[in-house]
Amino acid sequence: MSDHLQDKSEASASLLPPVRAVQAFEAIVRRGSVAAAAEELGVSSGAVSQQLRKIENELNVRLLKRDGRSLTLTSWGRLYYEQVRIAFDELRHAQHRLQVARSKQGIVLSAPASLGSWLKRPLLEWSSANPTVSLRLIGSEKEPELQDEGIDFRLCYGADVRRYDRFSELFRDAVVPVCSPDFLRAHPVGNEADLLAAPLLDITWDSRHRPPPSWADWAWSAGLGPPKRASRLSFSLPGAAIDAAAEGAGFVLGQISIVAELIRSGRLVAPIDRRLRLPEPYFLAWERDALDLPTCADFRNALVAAGHQQQHLSAD
Repeated sequence: MSDHLQDKSEASASLLPPVRAVQAFEAIVRRGSVAAAAEELGVSSGAVSQQLRKIENELNVRLLKRDGRSLTLTSWGRLYYEQVRIAFDELRHAQHRLQVARSKQGIVLSAPASLGSWLKRPLLEWSSANPTVSLRLIGSEKEPELQDEGIDFRLCYGADVRRYDRFSELFRDAVVPVCSPDFLRAHPVGNEADLLAAPLLDITWDSRHRPPPSWADWAWSAGLGPPKRASRLSFSLPGAAIDAAAEGAGFVLGQISIVAELIRSGRLVAPIDRRLRLPEPYFLAWERDALDLPTCADFRNALVAAGHQQQHLSAD
């Protein structure tokens, strides 16, 4: 007898209410009224009410009750809605991901804005060799959800890479003191002590990262005490600090991957080539299915090769 009742209960549980009825119930609760649910679903309020009665009859429980002019969930309704909401959220999420995938064209790369200058050369070289493939670079400090946002690759720093399943190390950068040529003429330096006595600029990173080398670290590497006066200006964005140095505001410990092009062009100079490595490397992460396309695999290889070249430049 008990086995018969159990079989009957399992068979009843496997019979789902009509999808339209479940959809109407979910929309009523999420939107707060029958009228709002009807507007969203593109049907009449009467049709939505009919679907609500249908699902309550199918489940043989009362899901919603009138409370003045509004509808509120019963205890059975709350229990049911908790799971229905999760299911519909997943369906909406799946639809969004499909729409993003269908609308995306070419290769999309996300990177911290400060590394735009380093990326410029490898991106231009790869694009010239692959003129039929469109490239889009998104400058952002925020770590994206790759598949949800239609992003193929993300260039990230340090522990941020733990957010991603697939990644490869690119390079570990180093910093070196740089300033503008005009500033150096006004503040000539013959040794590390002279440099530390000049106006200095600071860069402060997001607290989730291990801090980059400071002026105190640089002084210690030269066997000197920390600077005797505080830095004149402090920046949270490396690019802004480097721009200020190029405008003659002082010395800054600039990342070699960022300042190398400015040194080549003559906008910055590095009078004392004493380098300190960053505490962690940069990585290239990619979306799970990105490398299924030959062009994406080739793009990944090109960036990894550029990263290895930068590793040698930063270490020299």
